[in-house]
Amino acid sequence: MAAHRIVPCIWLDDQAAAAAAGAALEPPRWKRAMPTSADAIIGLYERHADAWDRGRAAALTLERGWIERFVARLPAGGSVLDLGCGSGQPIARDLLERGFAVVGIDASPTLVARCRSRFPSAEWFVADMRTPSIDRRFDGLIAWDSLFHLGLEDQRAMFTTFRAHAAPGAVLLFTTGPEHGVAMGAFEGEPLFHASLAPSEYRALLAAHGFRVLAHVADDPACGRHTVWLAQREEREGGV
Repeated sequence: MAAHRIVPCIWLDDQAAAAAAGAALEPPRWKRAMPTSADAIIGLYERHADAWDRGRAAALTLERGWIERFVARLPAGGSVLDLGCGSGQPIARDLLERGFAVVGIDASPTLVARCRSRFPSAEWFVADMRTPSIDRRFDGLIAWDSLFHLGLEDQRAMFTTFRAHAAPGAVLLFTTGPEHGVAMGAFEGEPLFHASLAPSEYRALLAAHGFRVLAHVADDPACGRHTVWLAQREEREGGV
């Protein structure tokens, strides 16, 4: 799953959303009608892969500051797993140009085909980020504007996936929502689902899986209001 511009995007706690709609015991009707699974998101991105690709810049823009912090902790020529690589730019392109070995995963066959055409030296796989099926560990992992398309339980399970694919000392960069709840955006006229855990739960999941938080900024004004996490796996084996 790839990144995108959210138009509009409002984070809602379930109970707060229900109260705001005047229905204390159930969420608003529009919320029930929206897609609530990663399967719906996968289909949306595949249907609109061309539009998505046209809208992506080839070079880093708002992401640059966080990518710089990420690569500063990677070994020269290190390996990076990009979970939700989209069409391969700007993030994977930038990493490849810096000499890193990139493996990209996306559930859209069309977007992965673009990656293979543009960057044949890298490895690209059509796969669901929840089940990447790659028996390797990497020096860095990125889930930029992809994790938050998963439901809450799937997000919790992803930290086991992060751990399984992170070499000791690996750096992890990902984006979430700023607080617990659901956000609805739109892409090419279709509703686009997002969900987020609370910051305290992300911190607990990272700690439980052997990662320490290096930096976290909610609604980062220097990054287009992205909520960004940078973490690093412990050097020693252990933990979960």
